[in-house]
Amino acid sequence: MDKLYIVMPAYNEEENIREVVKNWYACLEGKDEGSRLVVADSGSSDLTHKYLKSMQRELPQLEILTDTQKQHGPKLMALYRYAIEQGADYIFQTDSDGQTLPQEFPAFWDARGKYDLVLANRSVRGDGKARAFVEKVVCLLLKLYFGVRLQDANAPFRLMKAEVLEKYLDRLPDDYNIPNIMFTTYFAYYKEKMKFMEITFRPRKAGKNSINFGRIFAIGWKALGDFHRFKKEMH
Repeated sequence: MDKLYIVMPAYNEEENIREVVKNWYACLEGKDEGSRLVVADSGSSDLTHKYLKSMQRELPQLEILTDTQKQHGPKLMALYRYAIEQGADYIFQTDSDGQTLPQEFPAFWDARGKYDLVLANRSVRGDGKARAFVEKVVCLLLKLYFGVRLQDANAPFRLMKAEVLEKYLDRLPDDYNIPNIMFTTYFAYYKEKMKFMEITFRPRKAGKNSINFGRIFAIGWKALGDFHRFKKEMH
């Protein structure tokens, strides 16, 4: 039976974390007993960590990573590396803000027999037109730099065969800000067996997004240089 690791980064999500973890934890039912839900919570200044620790008493397959950097990207890198080190067969990543629906996970899980990577497409986004525009710009830049056509490069709803993700993990530094974008690019560039599936992407239920548009611009500006360097390394 395939061992599934559901991984999610968290930062100051006290208003969302209990409901989100409880709902996603249910997706482990019927999976290999070694399956886990792993939350990376480092740097939170609210009650997120306290709530997670209290939930571990009733959710034995819940694990917490606390020795990661604070930012979203480095947390993803740490989560992916940890899941691979623990022998996961499949890694599913989502976020802890409640914008994605666990009810849509089974369709992704069922598709794993035909595809090594099942990635989300958010044609309708509840987080606003501005963020949808940013995603379109990202996909355009990836087409220009790498020649890949992507529907959605950065969606936090992706089921990945661990051995495929592992092939590309060391290409990025552990503190890289936008790993999901580059992993999606690698998957497409090297023609891995991948499929995009439509998902619901709701507005954030509570709390505040930790990345504002100033931060997005700074990350994007740095990404242009990174894309140039990564392209030179690809063959």
